Amino acid sequence: MSAQPEITRRDPRNRSREIMDVIRSGQSFTVARDGHPIGQPVPLRRRRRFVSRQEFAAMSRTAPAIDIGTFRADQDATADTYPDDPCAR
Repeated sequence: MSAQPEITRRDPRNRSREIMDVIRSGQSFTVARDGHPIGQPVPLRRRRRFVSRQEFAAMSRTAPAIDIGTFRADQDATADTYPDDPCAR
């Protein structure tokens, strides 16, 4: 027996709204065809959009130091200096 509830391959077509709501809430399913598992629609991990000021400060304390000269050299080596230059085609 599988850990996730099993649905048939026709269920997403016939009960799509119900299934999407359940997936959004964090539940995943095993999709079966002829009694054999063929796939698992799973919820995507939600990413936070913002980091609090305290979290940013804590992360910054442990971040490695940046050498400005090396950083600038890396930018100059990879950046296109004249992105709109019509002669550079």
